[in-house]
Amino acid sequence: MGILSTFFGIVGFGIGSLVGLLVGFYLFIYSEPEEVKDPVIRPLHELDSSTLQGLLPEIPMWVKFSDFERVDWLNKFLLDIWHYLDKALCCTIRNTAEPIFAEYIGKYRIEAIEFDKLSLGSLPPIIYGLKVYETNENELIIEPAFRWAGNPNIVVVLNLLSLRITVQLVDLQVFAAPRVTLKPLVPTFPCFASIVVSLLEKPHVDFGIKILGGDIMAIPGLYRFVQETIKNQVASLYLWPRTLEIPVLDASIVAKKPVGILHVKVVRALKLLKMDILGSSDPYVKLNLTEDKLPAKQTTVKMNKLNPEWNEKFRLIVKDPQTQALELQLYDWDKVGRHDKLGMQLVPLKVLTPGATKEFVLDLVKNTNINDPQNKKRRGQVIVELAFVPFKSESSKHNGTSNGYGKSESGKSLESDESLSGAGVLSILIQGAEDVEGEHHSNPYALLCFRGEVKKTKMIRKSRNPLWNEDFQFMLDEPPLHDKIRIELKSKSRALIRAKESLGYVEINLADVVHNGRINEKFHLIDSHNGRIHAELSWTKA
Repeated sequence: MGILSTFFGIVGFGIGSLVGLLVGFYLFIYSEPEEVKDPVIRPLHELDSSTLQGLLPEIPMWVKFSDFERVDWLNKFLLDIWHYLDKALCCTIRNTAEPIFAEYIGKYRIEAIEFDKLSLGSLPPIIYGLKVYETNENELIIEPAFRWAGNPNIVVVLNLLSLRITVQLVDLQVFAAPRVTLKPLVPTFPCFASIVVSLLEKPHVDFGIKILGGDIMAIPGLYRFVQETIKNQVASLYLWPRTLEIPVLDASIVAKKPVGILHVKVVRALKLLKMDILGSSDPYVKLNLTEDKLPAKQTTVKMNKLNPEWNEKFRLIVKDPQTQALELQLYDWDKVGRHDKLGMQLVPLKVLTPGATKEFVLDLVKNTNINDPQNKKRRGQVIVELAFVPFKSESSKHNGTSNGYGKSESGKSLESDESLSGAGVLSILIQGAEDVEGEHHSNPYALLCFRGEVKKTKMIRKSRNPLWNEDFQFMLDEPPLHDKIRIELKSKSRALIRAKESLGYVEINLADVVHNGRINEKFHLIDSHNGRIHAELSWTKA
């Protein structure tokens, strides 16, 4: 009975399948379809946004958002050079991956790891739009939206226990919207010192992996797990405000900010050379920091002294204690003619311990050339006391959470009078001006007036939008809570009549700078139609 029932079951299944196919074919050929209504056609302007988004899911960013630029020229450029860019990128990937692969050889019975095939394919990324931001900072921000549905051919061979295992990456798709910041802008090609990249949203990454020819991503649940893991890992590293910084130029090229104050006490000098006819000298000391364009400081002149004693104190602004040095030059003052040089010496700042005072007894030399035989001549000594005091870090300026304006969420000031007191450096960076024009000429330059001290920028000829990027510092014993700084723009010409004229001015309350730590704005000029000056002011506490 068991054999017969199995036989009749197989026969019945075959006959039933054949009859079903014949009936279905007959109905498909000879049955008349019901009346089909014509679809309703509506113009696009009558459709709502959600319907349009469903019909046209690939609308470029420059169509959806007016602030995105269309960059067909850039896509054409990428298409033309992709063949060469593919080889360059693959070479970089190979050179980067080889040391990583070498770390695993010998572990887990792995004998070798290498690329069998490496190509990014023939399809370049497509940029759907590009947005460029203008800010008051010394930087350029670019936000491209790109998609890459490529056809790469990447095969990695893994030799494990004498077995050759191939791993292939296929059907790679990457959709991302990064923010690329080029900063700071410098007057050296390529005109920016570093590239800072961050992601504005989690990227979409899709791909397939074949091991020994089998697609492991077809395993239920594995595809979604891998995709979400990659999104979360990339987001944890590069999702804004986290960034990836890529250095382009050497850090020494970038304009450096003050990091501390060097306190110098010129104590005395011993056994100086006799430069005068009467067998004496009239010495004084000039001191400055290397890599600094500021005028040198100078002691008083001690008349008819070979062992002068000064005990004079000076403060110098330090920008890089690792590379800068204190330069001391001793001169013999002469009433007529050029002053004679008695000797000089250098003290590298890196030998100083921050916050500690150290005394130096320095043998004077003629110059910094150690092979010069003139340096073997005894020229006397100079004794100085040096102390390098770094500025306080930004994190120590405020106690608690601040909103960036010196106030807590409750509105109360976080900074007490005690925390605001103390010496520091007031820095003013005059970046440029816009729409400044004189009645007779436009050769603008900026004047800074603070506590009776006047500093000025260079003059830019025949310009309504001058750019200076000049930095000025004032060392103060107390924060300028009740002071103002006046920045005035003037124009100068060689004419005999009306050689100078004012283009406008602005007075800035420095209490705001002290409380905020830094202000970077474009200030409207008084007595000017549309003129503005771009200035960055900062207060750094010692």
